[in-house]
Amino acid sequence: MGRAGIQLLFAGTIFSSAFLLFLVQPLIAKQILPWFGGSAAVWSVCMVFFQAVLLAGYAYSDWVARHLRMRAQAVLHVGLLVASLAFLPIVVGAQWKPTGAEDPAWRILGLLLATIGLPYFLLSTTGPLVQSWVARTPWGTQVYRYFSLSNLASLLSLLSYPVLIEPFSTLRQQAHGWSWGYGAFVLLCAGTTLYMARRWPAEVVPPQPAGQAAAPDHPPRPADYLLWLALPALASWLLLAVTNHITQNVAAVPFLWVLPLSLYLLTFVLCFESDRWYRRGVFLPLAAAMLLLCAFGLQHSIGADVRTALPLYVSGLFVLCMFLHGETARLRPGPRYLTRFYLMLSLGGALGGVMVGLVAPHVLAAYYELGFGLMLTALAAAAVLRRRLWLRVGCVALAACCTFFLLRQIASDNIGVRSLQRNFYGALQVYDTKRDPPSDSTRQLAHGSVKHGSQFLDPARRRELTTYYGRTSGIGRAIAAAPDGPRRVGLIGLGAGTLAVYGRGGDVYRFYEINPQVFALADREFSFLRDSAARIERVPGDARLAMEREPVQGFDVLAVDAFSGDSVPVHLLTVEAMDAYLRHMRPDGVIAFHITNRFLALAPVIDRVAGARGLHAVLVHDLAEQSDWLHRTDWVLVARDPRALAREPIRSGATPIATQPGQRPWTDDFNNLLGALK
Repeated sequence: MGRAGIQLLFAGTIFSSAFLLFLVQPLIAKQILPWFGGSAAVWSVCMVFFQAVLLAGYAYSDWVARHLRMRAQAVLHVGLLVASLAFLPIVVGAQWKPTGAEDPAWRILGLLLATIGLPYFLLSTTGPLVQSWVARTPWGTQVYRYFSLSNLASLLSLLSYPVLIEPFSTLRQQAHGWSWGYGAFVLLCAGTTLYMARRWPAEVVPPQPAGQAAAPDHPPRPADYLLWLALPALASWLLLAVTNHITQNVAAVPFLWVLPLSLYLLTFVLCFESDRWYRRGVFLPLAAAMLLLCAFGLQHSIGADVRTALPLYVSGLFVLCMFLHGETARLRPGPRYLTRFYLMLSLGGALGGVMVGLVAPHVLAAYYELGFGLMLTALAAAAVLRRRLWLRVGCVALAACCTFFLLRQIASDNIGVRSLQRNFYGALQVYDTKRDPPSDSTRQLAHGSVKHGSQFLDPARRRELTTYYGRTSGIGRAIAAAPDGPRRVGLIGLGAGTLAVYGRGGDVYRFYEINPQVFALADREFSFLRDSAARIERVPGDARLAMEREPVQGFDVLAVDAFSGDSVPVHLLTVEAMDAYLRHMRPDGVIAFHITNRFLALAPVIDRVAGARGLHAVLVHDLAEQSDWLHRTDWVLVARDPRALAREPIRSGATPIATQPGQRPWTDDFNNLLGALK
């Protein structure tokens, strides 16, 4: 085999492993989401598993490359590759479905380990291990270009899943397709391994390539290890912090998270492809400017206005990651220490993710991690530029400026704010808005840029309906059209508890809410629940899971109010979810879906799901012109009996739903959020 063929073999093995590694994460997580609920905790546990196994794979690669001869590596690795085929296809077994009595975190970790544990581990090992083999060849000094290639594969995998794979295949088809792809990877990787063991059983000294700076081959110093860890950790930190900021505080747009992640991966591709893309003289002043602008924006209106904030923070992330990854690439060691270098990079990326994803929600009351990340990045720049005193002093001064703006942000967030709380489900803010006359003053509940309820402060107006829940809205009409007598009403999503205003004596209003902090805020800061004449029942946790396990409730009306913003709980919009709702409905009951959304057209989705079960659906579009305190809303009302939708006042406000030809009903096995974009 010639040189070009050998390099193609290496490139194909590394590319396929990175592509499959990135692709399996949403695929496997979507399989289990309906079982464990659409909570952030499910995604967090999945990410902990993926990061832990990735680190284990990098540690394996480092140990094997340093302690085993090539032929011993081949025997071990090929044996593991063959054994991993026993895990195929990667379809989660029904025996892992939770019963409700066990700790879901441990069950998720167990099923992930049993379903994809060894394949994911081996995919994680491929990049660093194969690159350590490349270092044995005569062109080993070009080895870091393969790291660039692996990140390019990750980027392509990221973009291809929502665009090319998810819209056209079911989860089962995706799992089987991935499994076939993994089988091809096993053949390719085993072939590469055996070829290396035969052709280069011992290390050779590669010549210096033209046009590329040589990486030093001396043993790394402790300071090098620290920077290998810190710089990627800060890049990962900034990625997640910027994503949180633009999706929660700026614009709740579906798929907006793809943009920062794509730019993050692109900086890896550029910085490790060759030395031509990163120039310290260019990116250092750019990074300094972006640090100041981004920090300033956190406490100024430009940081919240989508027209300025989105380009500012997205471009800022790109520049800062170019600086952090570019400096990391400048510190790369010789091929002899390659696996240790990648292990530290992986550990740093995981550390940044843990700090923002797991630690910050517990210790920070709001999304302040971006401000901390900017400050730490300035200090990291001072550490990198340790040989130039004036630059170090400038970086420390820059860190001080970032700290000042962070403190200003924290102070401004607490002006007029009654409560600021955060957990895995996001940051909740309760604040008062004073108006003239004082009787128009309100108290509001917000989650980032999305408002979830409002109540008048004037005791005489506390029971007035506000925001999305007026009497001419879909839910208002559905409740008014319900049969006389005591009513049972189910509500998925509590917010401030506004819908409790509709409760009459003898009624039962049963609220399902996944975020425990929302219950506490609704009780402490708002009076809708305690002022209601109805009996209020509370069900904490994921609504679908609760409804699948609890006795039949016999609802006259069920309000499903959980689809605002960019985080749409898809598992509440599938045929299987509709089955769970129908189990609790009276024959003439009405299910009301709140679908007010600037970016997603969910009415045709619900219409298709309803049609799959022989149900009837109408759209109620309310302009809310009768009050300044009500918002325009869209509700879809679904019923078994068409006569339930012909009752007044539903009939006078209902319109048919314009269906989209060829749209498939969403199920747990198939759903396509991209296809629902307006």
